Amino acid sequence: MIYLRLIWEFFKTGLFSVGGGLATLPFLYEMSDKTSWFSHADIADMIAISESTPGAIGINMSTYAGYITGGVLGGILASLGLALPSYIIILLIARFLEAFSGSKYVTRAFYGLRPASIAMISAAGINVARIALINESALKAGNIGGFFLWKAIILAVLIYVGQKKLKWHPVAFIAISAVIGIVFKF
Repeated sequence: MIYLRLIWEFFKTGLFSVGGGLATLPFLYEMSDKTSWFSHADIADMIAISESTPGAIGINMSTYAGYITGGVLGGILASLGLALPSYIIILLIARFLEAFSGSKYVTRAFYGLRPASIAMISAAGINVARIALINESALKAGNIGGFFLWKAIILAVLIYVGQKKLKWHPVAFIAISAVIGIVFKF
């Protein structure tokens, strides 16, 4: 039953992806490899759409992935599966927060989770960069010059510099990137 599997896979993702929506990416890549519900290129599309739509990135990506896999019901169930662990954990934490708020073990545990979150988000960023900026099939075909997607690399650098200098809202850069992709046929 695809719907139960969607709930289970996204429940596990919600339970173990510490650090926000982008921390779900390693789990989505693993899910892609394991189930073939969506491709790594689909994940890059999920990121772009999730970043440009209102709401939490992780929920947006789970909705998109669930929709690709099981239609509207799949999108709803994947989102619920992703959010359910957080809901359960928050209820438990709220219940016991006063008793453990000063615990050095709790403080140390959260301190230890920070590097894990950074590693997971970095790994996901590297995967997205590999998909967006490199043409691995060109290297396999012996076309070394076509290995880098130079237009995409230049756009990424310009967007990065523009974001640092201009301080515009990220949605403006996403819209500009979409228009440039359409005009220059990325």
